[in-house]
Amino acid sequence: MSWEVVIGLEVHCQLNTDTKAFCGCSTEFGAEPNTQTCPVCLGMPGQLPVLNTVAVDKTILTGLAINAHINLESKFDRKNYFYPDLPKGYQISQFAVPIVEGGYIDIPTKDGGEKRLGVTRIHMEEDAGKSMHEGLDAVSHIDLNRSGVPLMEIVSEPDMRSADEAIAYLKQLHQLIRFLGVSGADMEKGQFRCDANVSVRRPGEPFGTRTEMKNMNSFRFIKQAIEFEVLRQIEIIEDGGEVVQESRLWDSVKCESRSMRSKEEAHDYRYFPEPDLPPLRVSQQEVDAIRAGMPELPGQLRKRFEIEYGLSSYDADVLTQTLESAAWYESLVAAHPADPKRCANWMANDLLGRLKEAGKELSESPVSAAHLAGLLDRIADNTISGKMAKDVFEAMMESGDDADTIIEAKGLKQVSDSGAIDAIIHEVMAANPDQVAGYRAGKDKLMGFFVGQVMKASRGKANPGMVNQRLNELLKG
Repeated sequence: MSWEVVIGLEVHCQLNTDTKAFCGCSTEFGAEPNTQTCPVCLGMPGQLPVLNTVAVDKTILTGLAINAHINLESKFDRKNYFYPDLPKGYQISQFAVPIVEGGYIDIPTKDGGEKRLGVTRIHMEEDAGKSMHEGLDAVSHIDLNRSGVPLMEIVSEPDMRSADEAIAYLKQLHQLIRFLGVSGADMEKGQFRCDANVSVRRPGEPFGTRTEMKNMNSFRFIKQAIEFEVLRQIEIIEDGGEVVQESRLWDSVKCESRSMRSKEEAHDYRYFPEPDLPPLRVSQQEVDAIRAGMPELPGQLRKRFEIEYGLSSYDADVLTQTLESAAWYESLVAAHPADPKRCANWMANDLLGRLKEAGKELSESPVSAAHLAGLLDRIADNTISGKMAKDVFEAMMESGDDADTIIEAKGLKQVSDSGAIDAIIHEVMAANPDQVAGYRAGKDKLMGFFVGQVMKASRGKANPGMVNQRLNELLKG
């Protein structure tokens, strides 16, 4: 019998607020260790937390975007555990009544359809500090700048049945969070981290014993870790052993996992209500106002781009990866409305591809949407050929100049005068009488030879369409 994989994900997402969840310390990334702390986030006796309401609004917005239920009254709890980077000895979180419950995320399937994956809850909590183990003379140090940074923990249902589905879910969620503007979700900075709960079972049987792969911040590593853990569990069971419920760490260098600690249950954390924070109450009017300010979401944008601009699902997906790229494309189409498909091809393949090679973001592009539209205009009116446009585009990327300036400076204007093209064709025919005779004898493949000779004689400036048209007529004699 085959094995069925069961995966549930817990995503920790740092909210991009200016200050921490319960104090006024800065959340800016990259400061000197332990310079962004105060008695509250250091857990000093007698200090009282004050809730960051911007973090509340961002969590509600995320809940609305996944079609979840917003609890108008929720509460905070203390999650007690002892770890070097948790100075209070507990974490302020939400356990009994989270602010967001339910919801779903749709992922694309291989057959072109969609699969709906449930979300159990989104609760608010504070981040812990960071233990630093490398490059410090074999002594671990603690940086508490991150302690108290506001987090959303987004907990999925165990609805995923493969590592590929898990990654698709994470990518959809990651894109959504960036669209909403609630987090930078920079995985390298730890702003978007994932714990994967993995188990295996025979189809139709109850869920198996799960293990939790902790704190992964790379799509590639998450996929590797899940696939490794699935095989590890299957081997254990088929060898007559039992999977132990535990937390495991993924070693991306050795491509293997190792046991971290036995997996805690809720009672191990000794949850109890946070005595220093009252229940969190929001009004329906506040929720409705947040909903009214929600941007167009990625799925909606993709479908609109397919319908409004006639794009393929692939092109629409590429161009809606971020709000910035979607807005850039729409600016391009507004400036060159005649051919949305050509706009998509040039932006997706040429502009974004070139920027990726250079390690630049779209915001750093030396070519503006208006300038790219100007280049497409010159292709459309036959001022330059598509091939010449590639050279012009490269010059635009290097200089930042517009297409007309470069075309004029380099003398690249395409020859579309039929008289001038006819003269070149006659010269080529006169220089190649054997090939002319061969073509007229039925060797149609020689047409390519003549096109090449004419383009060479015109130094690539002849209008290719007109060259083909005039050759067809003049070669017949």
